[in-house]
Amino acid sequence: MTKREQLQAAAKDRVLIFDGAFGTQIQLRKLTEEDYAGNLGLKADQKGNNDILALTRPDVLSDITRAYFEAGSDIVSTNTFSANRISQADYAAEGLVREINVASGKLARALADEYAAKDGKPRFVAGAIGPTNKTLSLSPDVEDPGYREITFDYLVDVYLEQARALVEGGVDFILIETVFDTLNAKAGVMAVKQLERELGREVPVMISMTLTDLSGRNLSGHTVEAFWYAVRHAKPVTIGLNCSFGAEQLRPHVKVLSQIADTLLMIYPNAGLPNELGEYDELPDTTAGLVKDWADHGQVNILGGCCGSSPAHIAAIAKAVANSEPRAVPSPEPAMKLAGLEAFIAA
Repeated sequence: MTKREQLQAAAKDRVLIFDGAFGTQIQLRKLTEEDYAGNLGLKADQKGNNDILALTRPDVLSDITRAYFEAGSDIVSTNTFSANRISQADYAAEGLVREINVASGKLARALADEYAAKDGKPRFVAGAIGPTNKTLSLSPDVEDPGYREITFDYLVDVYLEQARALVEGGVDFILIETVFDTLNAKAGVMAVKQLERELGREVPVMISMTLTDLSGRNLSGHTVEAFWYAVRHAKPVTIGLNCSFGAEQLRPHVKVLSQIADTLLMIYPNAGLPNELGEYDELPDTTAGLVKDWADHGQVNILGGCCGSSPAHIAAIAKAVANSEPRAVPSPEPAMKLAGLEAFIAA
């Protein structure tokens, strides 16, 4: 049975649990520059480069990953959101992209296998790929709307380097997450398809969009429905929403996506909205109560947390939906479904 089939089989029995935020948990450790930099000898200050901890303080990432498994996670992500050539250039660490991703993948894989061996339940690892700090759809120069900082082909190469290393590290899926630009996500999909040709096997993708306003669009202007039709060809094992807002604000958009997506739905919202200091105050039971409503209405297959969430949030979610029926994946009527900024369906 393939990893795609294993995940789909597990999702038929119950609502599965994803993990929560790494950044919040890392911040709680109050790490110093020396913790981040280790003995790598990099020229730039490394404080805040969470991804490089896979090389310098893997014990920190192991503790956090273990805490999420203890909280009930069936799927954990690698701490590699910014472990790509573009983002790591800010820390003069672009030469360590492969090492960071391989190490993160191996770390998560070992713990997933350890917990699966304890109770016989499968545990999965999603190799996290963030959007980078570049956008293919929009110009950073308001006086030159046609200007782009990078090309599509370059971003494909950036993602391919990262995805290849994550798979080498042992991940089950590539999670293209926090998608603010649909074209960036397409570059990620293209990279994975190239990797599949290299390996001669499927590398299933998970895709997760982030909204930039309450009307339900991402930064490149796509509605939730249009986004799904723009990436559906990739046959993602999961589609979903993460970050941007808390569960309360995502409610109508979860409902829309649940009705149209013929694959598993994975939602991991922030722990509410940030306060004036940029911190998240929403308590675990509050988050759990909000996402339980989605489960009670048969709208989700996998639930987790994003910014501000903790193992306590994940444990509360796992407890809240323990007896909930998982969403039945719909089988929409065949039709031509296209995507501009809005969805277009040819009846």
